[in-house]
Amino acid sequence: MKVAWGITGSGDKIMETLDVMKAVKEKHGGGLEVEVFLSKAGKQVAKYYGIRDELKEVFERVWEEKNANSPFLAGRLQLGEFAFFLVAPATSNTVAKLVHGISDTIITNSAIQAMKARVPVHIMPVDYREGTVVTKLPGGRTMELRVRKEDAEYVSRLEAMEGIFPFEDPGDIARLFKNASEEHSD
Repeated sequence: MKVAWGITGSGDKIMETLDVMKAVKEKHGGGLEVEVFLSKAGKQVAKYYGIRDELKEVFERVWEEKNANSPFLAGRLQLGEFAFFLVAPATSNTVAKLVHGISDTIITNSAIQAMKARVPVHIMPVDYREGTVVTKLPGGRTMELRVRKEDAEYVSRLEAMEGIFPFEDPGDIARLFKNASEEHSD
């Protein structure tokens, strides 16, 4: 099974997501290929959190956005090369763009094109519900952030869209891979 993993400019939950993705990769071994796609902001986050080299060591390929169509992930998704497109973590900017059909980054363009081709898009918005969250900064310090009502409302709108499946916790990623593996083994 082959999966595309898109990383946006969110540092919130990036380390937890990476840990889960490494565990999933280890569990599935050679039966799973994961190609990582970093948006321009995702590239910055990977640098700030010091995970660029680790991504390259663990996963089959790491691509960096040049523009919304390069590398050509959207076409590869539409051609059915990947079982699904995982976007985790996803910024409120990415979520708002998807809700409004704006496809000006590799992540938003690819997600919208995947949905058109009926390729599942699983997305983990960091601003999932209104309230306060604690995030880990590069270097380990924590910071409290307020999730705005407007951002949480966009997640609700995502939930109503066909072909996109929001989830809240990095721990849910293992289940996504398990379900997709079972579907691909039929």
